[in-house]
Amino acid sequence: MNPERLREFVRACLLTTGMPDDPASVTAAALATSDTMGVFTHGTKLLSGYIRRLQGGGYQATATPTVERDGPAWAVLNGHHCLGQVSCMQAVQLGMEKARTCGIAFIGVRDTGHIGAAGYYAQYAARAGFVTMVTGNDMPSVAAPGSRKAILGSNPLAWAAPNANGHPLLLDIATAAVAGGKVYAAIARGESLPDTWLIGPDGHPTTDGTLYPHHAALAPMAGHKGYGIGMWCEFLAGLLPGGCITWQIGSWIFDEPNEPSRHNAGLILIDANTIGGDRYQQQLDQFIEELHNAPPAEGTNGLLLPGEREWQHHDNAIANGLTLPSDVIEKLQLCSEMTGVPLPEL
Repeated sequence: MNPERLREFVRACLLTTGMPDDPASVTAAALATSDTMGVFTHGTKLLSGYIRRLQGGGYQATATPTVERDGPAWAVLNGHHCLGQVSCMQAVQLGMEKARTCGIAFIGVRDTGHIGAAGYYAQYAARAGFVTMVTGNDMPSVAAPGSRKAILGSNPLAWAAPNANGHPLLLDIATAAVAGGKVYAAIARGESLPDTWLIGPDGHPTTDGTLYPHHAALAPMAGHKGYGIGMWCEFLAGLLPGGCITWQIGSWIFDEPNEPSRHNAGLILIDANTIGGDRYQQQLDQFIEELHNAPPAEGTNGLLLPGEREWQHHDNAIANGLTLPSDVIEKLQLCSEMTGVPLPEL
């Protein structure tokens, strides 16, 4: 499929909910771009869930994020239950404006929808010259070392860095051993689960995907390290902006569609030109060359930089079209049924 046709389909579906063109276009770009990068769990597969909640009133199609309080280098936005893509992109724009003046800025977002791929916002700001970190929080689905149930969400953390000589460096991870969407996708495809993904009701690893999410939790990334980083995301996205935390956040998938999910995000943007100066790109080029020249492990093609695999997938999708997995196609067909918008030829 042509990525532009996919983006236009998403936009058209969102417009049927009463969403204005600008936020619909912003959301469509975020979801379609995630697919081009091969991040199918956080791309257009999410659309049917968003449409359901927009039609049900839990997410507000016409809501506009507002600045609740701010200073020269910081602000807190209230999303008023709009889609997370809308509020996070407004946060990026505001953060870039403040960081250009102060060198660095923090923007908190509260009471918004599910934010999708945190890395999308980080790479967007990086293309404009900002070293960026984006965190989010979610309802608990991840166990902690020593716990028998979920303690934190699979709170995402993404960072991106400008690169004048190529795509931005980009890392986008869940602080769980694996994102919950990958568990659902593997179950839907009939695939077996590794024993490192889930923690069963006895507090020990399980490969029984049918237990998730009601009777099993995701394992934390790297044990206590992932637990600590997940807490850091909770601080930046929820506690610091005054948003909801842990079980105060709803499930955008399972709750009734008239209920908001009250997701949150925290963004830190650093102006690379202001703080890094003329040496920034020179040092980055040297760093990239050093990493690429590292002796490869036997049987490998060498070291990849964070984001390189995703950008290779993106460039190929733009040049040759996008092949969507069957579970994504099923969700897009559902979107077409929900909205009456014809699905483009795949």
